[in-house]
Amino acid sequence: MESHFFAMMSRMKYIERWALMRNSQSENISEHSLEVSMLAHALAIISNKRLRNDLNAEKAALIGLYHDSTEIITGDMPTPVKYYNKDIQGAFKEIEKIAALRLLNMLPEDMKESYESIFFPEDGEEYLWRLVKAADKLSALIKCIQEENAGNTEFTSAKKSLTDAIKRMDLKEADIFMEEFLPSYYKTLDELNL
Repeated sequence: MESHFFAMMSRMKYIERWALMRNSQSENISEHSLEVSMLAHALAIISNKRLRNDLNAEKAALIGLYHDSTEIITGDMPTPVKYYNKDIQGAFKEIEKIAALRLLNMLPEDMKESYESIFFPEDGEEYLWRLVKAADKLSALIKCIQEENAGNTEFTSAKKSLTDAIKRMDLKEADIFMEEFLPSYYKTLDELNL
């Protein structure tokens, strides 16, 4: 039987992020998801090594890879619209759930179960999913820094909002990442190679 799942996933590269903002460098959800995957993996490792937790870092990376895949169906909803009020936020969460189920239903029956826990949290994984959300916000913050580094002031307000949002998440892993790794994003390639 023919399955469309991976053909649909390959379309992530066609969904542009930051549609309402003037970008010096465009970003699609495929690029963003790769970065979120790497950051989620790093946050889980920080959690395990520094905070003595026992999280599945590889699972965090997988969740990060697929975290925005529903946008293939829904498109990228701008944050001010998505979080305008609780009613819109709730409706959009339901739309995302329907989109995720639609994507999962594109998989052969014998593969669905293996992917469900990448699209929907399992019991006991709430903290892992919080780290992926933090990685998502860190990726957006990194985009803001890169845009500012390119001389684009369009992202200044978003950068402040994201920094505040990450701090409000109260995740030591995210705080550690921001202290140890985020400053490097302000450096030039020559400075990174020293």
